[in-house]
Amino acid sequence: MITLIVAVVALLVSFYTFYIANEQRKKPRQDGDAFTSRPLQLQAYERLVMLTERIALPSLVSRANQPGMNVRDMQLLLIESIKQEYEYNATQQIYVSPVSWEAVKSLKDQNIFIISQVGSSMPAEASGLDLNKRIMEFAMTQKKGTLHEVVLEALNYEAKKVMK
Repeated sequence: MITLIVAVVALLVSFYTFYIANEQRKKPRQDGDAFTSRPLQLQAYERLVMLTERIALPSLVSRANQPGMNVRDMQLLLIESIKQEYEYNATQQIYVSPVSWEAVKSLKDQNIFIISQVGSSMPAEASGLDLNKRIMEFAMTQKKGTLHEVVLEALNYEAKKVMK
């Protein structure tokens, strides 16, 4: 008889607990309880701005400017630097708009293409400094502004939308 009473009480407590838990789930969250991804999004935009600055051709050339390298070694160093920077920040695409991520990806692809084209147009005996000069000349002669400036503007615009 005692076992039956304990079982019925346990069953009633279980139903009551289930009822309370179910009611809590139905209640809308209050603003203080809600998780917001805004700080993560803003941090992602900051990191993508930094990535954009780091893989911009002038910045990349100035950081990788090492005397004594031939043109092929410098070309590989520049391309590898871009790839490493990009891979390091690849997880940020989760927090930013697809348009922003696609802009960063296009910048990476374009800069790799430019470095490859300029490098392959030079003789094998050229120095790495010659490659860097040619890349800088190319970057300076772009009339409509560089792609990295356009990407920066897009990232800034998207970040400002998140802040509103």
